[in-house]
Amino acid sequence: MNDYLIENILKNTLIEDIGGGDITTNAIIKKNKTSTAKLIAKENGIIAGLDFFCKTFWLLDKNIKIKLVKQDGDVCRKKEICANLTGNCAALLTAERAALNILQHLSGIATATSKFVDIAKKYNVKIADTRKTLPGLRILQKYAVRIGGGINHRSGLYDHILIKDNHIKAAGSIENAVKSAKNISFTNKIEVEVSNLSELREALKMNVDIIMLDNFSPEKILEAKKIINGKALIEVSGNITLDNLEDYCKCQPDIISVGALTHSVKALDFSLKFE
Repeated sequence: MNDYLIENILKNTLIEDIGGGDITTNAIIKKNKTSTAKLIAKENGIIAGLDFFCKTFWLLDKNIKIKLVKQDGDVCRKKEICANLTGNCAALLTAERAALNILQHLSGIATATSKFVDIAKKYNVKIADTRKTLPGLRILQKYAVRIGGGINHRSGLYDHILIKDNHIKAAGSIENAVKSAKNISFTNKIEVEVSNLSELREALKMNVDIIMLDNFSPEKILEAKKIINGKALIEVSGNITLDNLEDYCKCQPDIISVGALTHSVKALDFSLKFE
């Protein structure tokens, strides 16, 4: 992982919250006061982001002691203690919300991902994320997907050729788009998003590596699989939820990508309780 990028994310999270100073803490807490606190889960789930949680406090005071009871990927239960913290009281109070926000968001992603993965693994289907991430948090969100048992799709526009509907319209056709992509790169795999069986056949003629079936019904996916017949990996995407996931898994595509894992996931609730 990019440690420099992660540190900047955590620093900016603190800057956003603290601004010119924590006026409440500065007004009532003596600078040399020491306190202890416990990180407690308020609901069941998969914990993710403990390293970032710790680093947020250490950016304010590197002498804060944190003893982790849980590790990333562990199941946490409601009311369970996940970590014990000891150190400068003011630093603990000031970093508290920023650290919890990161932990809660990433744990929510890991928890949601694990629910998708638990269903999909019975059918040997992989669950992947997308680029539908919150601005500035992608590297952390994709980490949380991995902790939940999912896999990462491309990290950005720079590491995978994915020809989508607007690329096709701008290029004039799937054939034009794929030919141009192959002229630029012979090392990257090429994926093409298709919205119907006609586009699918056109993409297959171009010998692409991956076909994304966008907003296909399970019935249409089965039709598409017969046409593809092992000539390309199959990714399925579009409005897939826990409620309909099994219907798509039964079609046994190679990958199901789910934007909701990162763009609209519910946080997993934690609290920091001072003793």
